[in-house]
Amino acid sequence: MDAETPKAAELNLPQAFLLLATNDLNGKPEVPVFALRTTVAGAILAELDLIGAIELQGKRIRATGDAPATDFQRELEVIRGKSRPHTPKGWVGMLEGRAVVQRVYEGMASLGIVEHVGEKHLGRFRAVRYPEKDHAPESALLEKIQAALSGAPSHLEAPDTTATDAGSDAGTSDAGTADAGTPDSTKPGAGAPAAKPDSKAPDARTIVLIALLQAAGMLGKLFPAADLTRATELSKDYWPSRAVEDELRMIRLAEQEAANL
Repeated sequence: MDAETPKAAELNLPQAFLLLATNDLNGKPEVPVFALRTTVAGAILAELDLIGAIELQGKRIRATGDAPATDFQRELEVIRGKSRPHTPKGWVGMLEGRAVVQRVYEGMASLGIVEHVGEKHLGRFRAVRYPEKDHAPESALLEKIQAALSGAPSHLEAPDTTATDAGSDAGTSDAGTADAGTPDSTKPGAGAPAAKPDSKAPDARTIVLIALLQAAGMLGKLFPAADLTRATELSKDYWPSRAVEDELRMIRLAEQEAANL
């Protein structure tokens, strides 16, 4: 891996999620587009929560007085500028979109992790894909997640967000995961044997990433042989992943109603 390429721990959560949710070879998402955009929005909230830039007060998100450097300053300023605070699900709905997903992809392209590949359609329209260029960051992520899932149940606990009052009062209900595309058989970790239990508990960033992957329906596809019981419990306890699940459930319900009209 190039010395300038960030390690797994240095990737922000939207980057880490997109890297794992994108086919290494053809650069296309492994989940439906709506699930990809929704989960990236939830990952942005989770990233801002982890660095202490936002917090959950009751059932609504508020910006804190601390503003550390972040790749999502734009989203943080939008949250800070709202005169009335919104729920996590509300913010997921407002932050999701094609432009923000492409911005995260382009950030990884600038780091040499993925490659920007454009395709012409009918001589005019272009579809952009992001196949993997440097596998080392994804390999490190998969190794950390595998170790976390293979540890004893007590090793996998919801991240401690008491410092920011996050996650204690969100009253949204849990929901099922989104349907996802068939995983690429070349994805490392698919069907891989379980790693030996790690005596050290996984870090908060890895745990949050597990929750987001579970909400998007990707975790079981990346690690089909893993026991996801504790990961399922985690995705219900962490408010950004719960907001993703709630938004995806509403999107699917809307699609079903539209199909029945």
